[in-house]
Amino acid sequence: MERASREPAKDAYILLRVVFIFAPIIAGFDKFFNLLVDWEQYLGVHFGAYGKTFMMIAGVVEIIAGLGVIFRPKLFANIIGLWLALIIINLLILEDFFDIALRDFGLCLSAFALGRLAKVYGR
Repeated sequence: MERASREPAKDAYILLRVVFIFAPIIAGFDKFFNLLVDWEQYLGVHFGAYGKTFMMIAGVVEIIAGLGVIFRPKLFANIIGLWLALIIINLLILEDFFDIALRDFGLCLSAFALGRLAKVYGR
């Protein structure tokens, strides 16, 4: 039987860090290719013809944020948390995709938890 970790909070930090490195980078790259989903469906009509351009900018932001978690996890975890909060607001304004907003709320809180754990375990 595998021995339990002596530092479960550090284990949580490592798991969250891995998630918030890879998930934003993958989602960011997919903003250019739409292989996972058509990302523009999550934008309101106020973006109009600029939806694709906005999604490409969002993709770059997400890639930078994911890479940032590698080097400055405390800072970039909180940036990701704020980014997710903005996404939630957008989804609620659309009055649709409430399931996605709920999922992103969990991710948002997880990103902020990573930021808190990074104060202890981060570089």
